[in-house]
Amino acid sequence: MASPNGVITRDPEISWRYARFPRDAGSFQALLDYIEGGQTLDEFLDDFPTVTREAAIDALERA
Repeated sequence: MASPNGVITRDPEISWRYARFPRDAGSFQALLDYIEGGQTLDEFLDDFPTVTREAAIDALERA
């Protein structure tokens, strides 16, 4: 299941915490963990290069 804008996807059988960015192994929870752990968005994007800055910011705004 995709979000209305297609930024993140999730399996309805799995909780929201396991939402994922399309075409990437990085989960939305990983992004939250980076931010909560004091790491920057740039550090997350360096480690998950297929996630675009726009997608990450949009996902954070929707959260």
